[in-house]
Amino acid sequence: MTSFADDPCRGGLLPLETALTRILAAIEPLDADEWLDLRLAAGRILARDVHAPTDLPAFTNAAMDGYAVVTAELAPETPLTLVGRALAGKPFAGTLRSGQCVRIFTGAAVPRGADAVVMQEAVRREGNRIYLQHLPQSGENIRPAGGDVRRGERVLRRGDRLAAAQLGLLAALGISTVRVFQRPRVAYFSSGDELTPLGTPLAPGRIYDSNRYSLYGLLHPLPVAPVDLGRQPDDRERLAACLAQAGEQFDVVVSTGGASVGEADLLRQALTRVGELHLWRIAVKPGKPLIFGRIRRAWYFGLPGNPVSVHVTFSQIVRPALWRLAGGRPFRPLRLQVPCRNQLRKAAGRLEFQRGRLILGGDGIWQVEGLAGQGSHQLTTLAQANCYIVLPAESTGADPGDVVEVEPFETSIFHD
Repeated sequence: MTSFADDPCRGGLLPLETALTRILAAIEPLDADEWLDLRLAAGRILARDVHAPTDLPAFTNAAMDGYAVVTAELAPETPLTLVGRALAGKPFAGTLRSGQCVRIFTGAAVPRGADAVVMQEAVRREGNRIYLQHLPQSGENIRPAGGDVRRGERVLRRGDRLAAAQLGLLAALGISTVRVFQRPRVAYFSSGDELTPLGTPLAPGRIYDSNRYSLYGLLHPLPVAPVDLGRQPDDRERLAACLAQAGEQFDVVVSTGGASVGEADLLRQALTRVGELHLWRIAVKPGKPLIFGRIRRAWYFGLPGNPVSVHVTFSQIVRPALWRLAGGRPFRPLRLQVPCRNQLRKAAGRLEFQRGRLILGGDGIWQVEGLAGQGSHQLTTLAQANCYIVLPAESTGADPGDVVEVEPFETSIFHD
């Protein structure tokens, strides 16, 4: 059965944006969360807003090493009497008065009465007296209490991912546990009689099962719990049984291979026996034969068998869907407009993701270079690339110097 009004097997190719919009509209975040210790929550998605239980900083403190002073009645070359020291964790106990100063170090609480810190480089010291070479303004080199965060202020939102900065912020506020969404359980497998496990000699006509390792690498950074179901044979009954069982136990099932129109491409047929086919085939190159459906409690993504198609369809469809299921707030991939260094060829008709390398030129301008070997089977080119060059459906390529859209794989680009 199908869940959309149109039969997905009879319509034309769906544009990527249309397919993704339908998928994200169908998926709701998991209705389950848990409390976790801050360390265990790294990489997880917040299930509720977080408000500051205290000011940050909790007290007014020095922004650098120097001398705490009272700015009222200061005059050039008028000596100030040193009356004590303030260190981080060891504040000066008294109240500072006009004509006095306290030696203070970065992070130490500013003494009562003081309203500025003069950096030590702007001071001449003679015994217990100092002479100012610079008259400070009130508030200079001071971090006021609550200057970063006020008590009760919302500091993180439901749907935020807890990366290093977020963990540090929570710890600075004294928050030791957080409520996060439970990770969706994602089962994945590859299909095909030609696939051979690693460590086994290849028989004629066989290939190593690389897609499962790619899927593991693609799933690993996400806030999901992946489970490897191994390799499944080209057998409709066994595939249907595998899908049915996985649909009972997992939140998402992802497969590679068997999604096209050949006689041995059986996963679409297996899906319609045990679940619902929602859409099939998108107007993307590589990656046209993508299946999306439902198997009992699980969402199902059937990706193509060609290895580059696996990466493209996962990044453009599966990753944002898993992100939504895990409770993350909506996002768009980072895309940049960059001049192209070489000629790119493409046939009009489908949105195309060509593999390229972002390069920082000697003039400080970023450029992108399309790589040779754009076949959907060519993993070497993908391994050498650091970005996709995103060419619109109507495009027929690009000439050197043309500005093209680029989607980096990472936010850090390494030099050769």
